[in-house]
Amino acid sequence: MIGAVYVVTDAHAPLGVLDQVRAAAAGGAWAVQLRDKQMATPAFCDLAREALAVLSALGVKLFINDRVDVAIAVEADGLHIGQSDGDPAVILNRIGPEMMLGLSVETLGQCRAMPQAGITYIGAGPVRATATKPDHAVPIGMAGLRDIVAVAPCPVIAIGGIGAGDASALKATGAVGMAVVSAVTRAPDPQAATRKLITEWSMA
Repeated sequence: MIGAVYVVTDAHAPLGVLDQVRAAAAGGAWAVQLRDKQMATPAFCDLAREALAVLSALGVKLFINDRVDVAIAVEADGLHIGQSDGDPAVILNRIGPEMMLGLSVETLGQCRAMPQAGITYIGAGPVRATATKPDHAVPIGMAGLRDIVAVAPCPVIAIGGIGAGDASALKATGAVGMAVVSAVTRAPDPQAATRKLITEWSMA
């Protein structure tokens, strides 16, 4: 179910969000996450429905970042939440068993405290400092990622400051894939950048 490359959109990138979605899907990403904390809910729902139409046609999953109401309203494939977005068990009850749920984990303590069932994947990181999230937690590095993978009750996707050239090191930690933002959304050719990441992962 979980593939090598998961692309998170960037509302501030030069390329429009829907174009980012199209490029990531065409490049072979298994999932795309829409992330925009400022957009009004009705407008975000409209954007999510457009993205869902594009992705569904290509068999790519749509995740919504943080906004439970939007994910439910548009019947997204999945929702991704952070540590401050509410109790995962409560959110699982709200979204129902058909919707996937991803959870950001920044420390071993957070990993040990998470529910042992119901979470589809952990987004572990940031592996490195990243400009796309200025308020990020302390980077965990490859060693920290490996430690989280070792105790995680579900598959782990690495996130934070990663991109081309990282596949071998990430795979060696036991992570099942990578989530990227700038490595795709700010690349000269986002579709080609996505494809390159997938190729690197498959060859690592």
